Amino acid sequence: MSTLPVALPASMFPPHRYYYLHNFQRALAWVGERYDDLLDEAGHSFLQRFEQLPQPSQALIVRLLMRRGPWFRADRLAYEEIPDIGGAAGPLLELGWLDEDQPMGLDELFALHTKPELLRLFAREPIHTGMRKAEMLAALQAIHADQKSYAEWNPQASAAAWRVTVGEICERFRLMFFGNLHQDWSEFVLADLGVFRYETVEFDAASRAFQSRVNVDRYLALQACRQALDEGVEAASLLQAVAQHACSNPWLENRRAKVLLRIGQACEKAQDWALAEQAYASCPYPGARHRRIRVYERMGRSADALALALAAQAAPESDEESQRVARMLPRLRRSVGQGGRGRSASLASEVAQMRIELELDWPGQPASVEFVLSEHWHGESAPVFYVENALINSLFGLLCWPAIFAPLPGAFFHPFQSGPADLGAPDFVQRRAALFDACMSRLDDGSYRDAIRQRFADKQGLQSPFVFWGTLSEELLGLALDCIPAAHLKLFFTRLLRDVKANRTGFPDLVRFWPDERRYELVEVKAPGDRLQDNQIRWLQYCAGHGIPVSVCHVRWRGQKAVEGVA
Repeated sequence: MSTLPVALPASMFPPHRYYYLHNFQRALAWVGERYDDLLDEAGHSFLQRFEQLPQPSQALIVRLLMRRGPWFRADRLAYEEIPDIGGAAGPLLELGWLDEDQPMGLDELFALHTKPELLRLFAREPIHTGMRKAEMLAALQAIHADQKSYAEWNPQASAAAWRVTVGEICERFRLMFFGNLHQDWSEFVLADLGVFRYETVEFDAASRAFQSRVNVDRYLALQACRQALDEGVEAASLLQAVAQHACSNPWLENRRAKVLLRIGQACEKAQDWALAEQAYASCPYPGARHRRIRVYERMGRSADALALALAAQAAPESDEESQRVARMLPRLRRSVGQGGRGRSASLASEVAQMRIELELDWPGQPASVEFVLSEHWHGESAPVFYVENALINSLFGLLCWPAIFAPLPGAFFHPFQSGPADLGAPDFVQRRAALFDACMSRLDDGSYRDAIRQRFADKQGLQSPFVFWGTLSEELLGLALDCIPAAHLKLFFTRLLRDVKANRTGFPDLVRFWPDERRYELVEVKAPGDRLQDNQIRWLQYCAGHGIPVSVCHVRWRGQKAVEGVA
């Protein structure tokens, strides 16, 4: 077993002004150590040649890789630690990592120049100072459709323009290091500065994001499909492309399913119901089934919609789907002539029993209704806190810290993870069932208070997908442990574990404590015109059904109309 982060030779820690280079070297060392068997010839060649480059050349290519490119004007580059930009670029040009002769399109040329520069460059063309830059581009595109080298576009230029040609392979390294493309090299800097601190997790060689080169390719292909969808590429072709990337890797299949869901949503937006139905029918991602029911309705296939809704009602994938289907069924039954039977009346009755109404004066300063009510109720003998999703999630995260940060294969594979990579996977809880059972058993034997307090102290400030350090003060923690019974915590945590992704939100806004009586109440707050959201209704029903004290407080403002800043 080894421990994150990997120990690196002292020679790999250059002066601090090269902090970004140091971080990039750490990442390359990590990739070379853990993914050597997944690197192709080009990958091995890059690692070897990068190490042989002079430090200024290393620094320059890393600087450019971390900026938006791929084109850069040499005369626009200025870095204190790289005084000779041209000299640093020389070895990179020899390797072909920078290229000054590649052709560029007119839009790329425009991106490198200011409007005044473009007016001088195209002085004899049909553009003028009254046009915006985008209008100038549109006016010239038909005339200059061909690509040219920068020197051909701008023969009078005093400096070259360079295209970075190793961006793709370095993106591949970034993906292999982080296991995703939404994190970037700034994670190193934030960790070095202490802005983010991460749990240290032990792991073995199996704990890496990818086990085969093919899976790296699949991830990048799926990412390309997502990007193409955002850019407006035809959904039918993307649906066909995504279908070709099915695999046995659960993590990648979950990602593929998310892309299918996004394609289905795009088709719905375009009112292409047949293609949307095709996307949802092949998509196992949560939420696809109820969207497919809705698409059947749009297509006039009421019988198919009802049949699928009844199947979902018999075996719902989540509380959210059960709620949505219950709302659909009366309408679907009416559409096939069966007559509607629903729970709307009983649901309204349940919510009405939780309702309390309160009239308050306008606050002196703009403030949310939750804060206004919290201050109104707050007292020394009955403190009130605005916690929303923070309190129960934090208590759960502290109690179940060992299960959440367990070093399971595929869960942790780099030093900058705030939680396990499979947190949203359907088998997240199942894979850790014994560990979660051990944590939950502390609620039965009474040791949970000490465990939570100890982790509150030991893990203070470490990144976690559940713990809200900015909200969870020692006072709030102490009151919660004293006033919320273990049986209620077990009920909260049990529902969280039933669907971690969906049930982490929707908790009531406020918590009221009566320390002398060792009791509490959760309160959802609504301003005039506000309505309960679906996830809030699900938590309210659950709490009411299990004897957890909860209410919905509707606030009215005394004698005044709503003003901006108070909601």
